Amino acid sequence: MGLSTATATARASIGSVCVCAIAKPLRRQCHFLPTSASPLLSCFQKKSNLNLQKPVQDAGDSKISCSLLNVEDGINDEACELVSGVELSLEEEDDNIRAYLFKAVKNNNGTGLLLLSDIFGFEDSFTRDFAYRIACNGYNILVPDLFRGNPWTKEQPNVFEEWIARQNPERIAKDISRWTRWLVDEFMAAGISKKLGIIGFCFGGGQVLKVLAEDRGSCFGTGISFYGTRMDPFSASSIKAPVLFILGDSDPLCAVSEIENIQKKIGMESKVVIFPGRAHGFAHRPGSPEEDVDAEQAYVIMRDWLYDHLAV
Repeated sequence: MGLSTATATARASIGSVCVCAIAKPLRRQCHFLPTSASPLLSCFQKKSNLNLQKPVQDAGDSKISCSLLNVEDGINDEACELVSGVELSLEEEDDNIRAYLFKAVKNNNGTGLLLLSDIFGFEDSFTRDFAYRIACNGYNILVPDLFRGNPWTKEQPNVFEEWIARQNPERIAKDISRWTRWLVDEFMAAGISKKLGIIGFCFGGGQVLKVLAEDRGSCFGTGISFYGTRMDPFSASSIKAPVLFILGDSDPLCAVSEIENIQKKIGMESKVVIFPGRAHGFAHRPGSPEEDVDAEQAYVIMRDWLYDHLAV
């Protein structure tokens, strides 16, 4: 795995575990096309000729509803693609689940990705910004609402364990499965994408293992877990796709030793990348200039991994 960087990068590798020390951050910004100006404000278009004003029926007797996202202008950069965004609503009988779909407007590589959020949910600005940036590199990335409109917020009066206990794991797994089927129909069944990719942060990073273990290499060609929590190490032996693990060695919620053991059980040329001194959440919600450096490098490592395992 190459660690591309704007300046010299020191890397020490022990087996398949990489410890990275970055000298200087890469500076890259994306320009996101406002939804009102985008020529590709469509979702599910080739299957349903979608009308954005009303729901439509798909082949699986589910209704897909769409609305436009408000994507603010950024700073133009030749390295980034323009991105269009659409909010989706998937209905089955009386059940309704939502997601955001971000698509590269030009030079779209046709690859579908599933991004599973942390506990702050799919509307969190850090998660959405990360999804925008991935779409900048030519991907189609879907961010589902894992918590049915009730993500964790620091303002909630009840304690975290009470909130997480109300998040039914079977319901979350079912919702992820429904959106996975939608991605398969949209990108794989049409021959656009050979395999899907899955990415997750924190809570979503733990869900990555569950999804891949259930999938057994059928739909997903690779997974990327950023400091995953509540991981089931017993599921690792059922995973049939390589997984990239990115974490810091000062993370109390994601122990390096646990991740290394899971990586060994998966095999499949999976890798662990450890950032010294970094704690939980540094890659997608950095809190200091020093964390910005490592967050940028973590993104580059993830981007190269996606390209090597899905785009080529």
